[in-house]
Amino acid sequence: MSVDVAISRQLTADDRRFSLDVAFSSDSRRIVLFGPSGAGKSLTLRAIAGLLTPDAGHIRVGGRTLYDARAGINLPARDRQVAYLFQDYALFPHLTVAQNIGFGLTRGVLNPPRRRMSPVVAHWLEMFELGAVAHSYPARISGGQRQRVALARALAAEPGIVLLDEPFAALDPALRERMRSELLQWQARLDLQLMVITHDPADVVALEGHTIEIRDGRLWEDARSTTSAAPPTRMDSDLP
Repeated sequence: MSVDVAISRQLTADDRRFSLDVAFSSDSRRIVLFGPSGAGKSLTLRAIAGLLTPDAGHIRVGGRTLYDARAGINLPARDRQVAYLFQDYALFPHLTVAQNIGFGLTRGVLNPPRRRMSPVVAHWLEMFELGAVAHSYPARISGGQRQRVALARALAAEPGIVLLDEPFAALDPALRERMRSELLQWQARLDLQLMVITHDPADVVALEGHTIEIRDGRLWEDARSTTSAAPPTRMDSDLP
């Protein structure tokens, strides 16, 4: 599945300003956006997911136009077939594992029922070996299990691409290495299209994807040979 992104966005918070201006395309099943904190990686992911509207440009995934400023196209996040896994997984603490996976399968204000489980939820509980903790709450399960719950919830909606925001940053070193390996196994088994952002060179090596380096809001095609470039500006990636 092809991914074609060319976007720009100006952000201001208090006396700070940040300019995002990135353009890249890839046919790889695993794309890695690499760069230091505040480089603009999360902003790029949020724009693809429909959580941030660029000022100009376009976003196309699998031949579908998700955003095109000139054409006036800006699909809502729910219609993009894009799954976004936040760094902290964003699981609902008051819902069980099964309820978290089922959240979003139906529209409305009601949470999924605790005792009645849909076939879709049952399928992903089995797929990710989460049946034993199906009725547990996120605080009662391990970090690796929480990550699998978040991934199961994302996949339950049958997305075309899965975006992962620093998926290993919150894990201890031993678990981080195991979850890298596990993510690659799940991708191969389920034939997933992944876009992963990270600041950790070890993730880049382990994931072996099409790596795109971003610094200071722009693509940094070959940092080793760019001797005249200024160092990256450290700014929070979640500027309003």
